[in-house]
Amino acid sequence: MLKTFLNFFSIILLSGCAILEPKPYDSTLLEPSAIVKFSDIPVPAGFTLLPKSSYSFETTGTRVGMLKYQGKATRDQLVAFYKGQMEMLNWNLLNIVEYGDCQLNFDRDAETCVVTLSPKGSSFLITVTLGPKNQVVHKKVEKPLK
Repeated sequence: MLKTFLNFFSIILLSGCAILEPKPYDSTLLEPSAIVKFSDIPVPAGFTLLPKSSYSFETTGTRVGMLKYQGKATRDQLVAFYKGQMEMLNWNLLNIVEYGDCQLNFDRDAETCVVTLSPKGSSFLITVTLGPKNQVVHKKVEKPLK
């Protein structure tokens, strides 16, 4: 009886160890870079900022920028990266427009962010544009329009 119990216990332990093994790394997923201009707008690791083509401005309550990065990845990897990472940072995906380039439009609170993915030979150019949302001013109409 003790031998049966030990065999059963050994089987449980060994099968439990197999379940605890880490999943293999999915090399198709892109990791975020630790160095970014805006802490809540991710950039895939391995992409380099193009400083001569970029600018950013930040003051109390207002952020504006157009940041360009270049690196190697596929369009699908980049789209999946931005959809997942921006959602984790509380950005709302409004739409995706594809027309040769791929444009992902996001908004959050009082800001909009447009991420444009442009193929450049064997690499991709990422353009991140950040700015305030348009403030719609409604004018009061004194007389109805005819």
